[in-house]
Amino acid sequence: MVVVRGLQKMKLLQELSSKLNHLFLLELCDGNRIEAVFYRGDTLCISTQVGCAIGCAFCISGKEGFLRNLTEVEIIAQYELVRSKLPVKRIAMAGIGEPLMNWKNVEKAFWYFKNRGIGVSFYTSGHPTVRLRELLRLPHGGVTISLHSVFEKKRKALMPHGGALEEVIRTLKEELVELPVRKRRRISLAYMLLKGLNDSEEELIELAGMAKDLGICVTLLRYNKTVDEYEDVEENDYERAFLLLRSYGIRVTLSTRFRRDRIGGCGTLAVNRSLTEC
Repeated sequence: MVVVRGLQKMKLLQELSSKLNHLFLLELCDGNRIEAVFYRGDTLCISTQVGCAIGCAFCISGKEGFLRNLTEVEIIAQYELVRSKLPVKRIAMAGIGEPLMNWKNVEKAFWYFKNRGIGVSFYTSGHPTVRLRELLRLPHGGVTISLHSVFEKKRKALMPHGGALEEVIRTLKEELVELPVRKRRRISLAYMLLKGLNDSEEELIELAGMAKDLGICVTLLRYNKTVDEYEDVEENDYERAFLLLRSYGIRVTLSTRFRRDRIGGCGTLAVNRSLTEC
């Protein structure tokens, strides 16, 4: 049991480990359960909400919908609970929830970490864009914006409540020109390849043009199968996509083994997971 600043309590129900990641199943005061993941030997991926309103079709984090925001204390408590067990040097607000939809508490937690010398990165849909503007101006350690399609209708199907793609891109264009080159290099477009859905040469060329126009890199993700409707691409198709983007001069970050691990890989964190499921 961990108490942060003498306020709310959070209980560690279970810790699961693989060769790569450590997954923590945490219980909140109201009985809801969230998850956090320690990966890469130094980074703790934490949740910002109980559930998620974005409703990404390929992710189980929002399967039960949005239940409530985490408080500032509950966001911080995930770190406070784990730091005595593992050497946490960085925080990734990339777990369950959309950070921009809980901005007041997320921003407070950000400064808590920052004032302790801990770098903080974000993973977001970019919606709402008024908060995206504020996020981009923070002294963050990186911001990755979920794209997953360059076509509005298709992205809407994949991310029903992720906001309008056109608005996200417009906001990026307006904000990025104000940032120094060093900070722009920390911004990335996340694109998860789904077999037969968004992996065509036509769409990848559009993605390359979009990234080049913005002057930022692409994080090319692999799919961790959580929904039967979707399939991961073959290894040679993943390499083909990488080489195509590189041929347009785009910087590309590839999906790491930590992101694809069965314990806490991308899109696999669940709300209110029972102990018998672990």
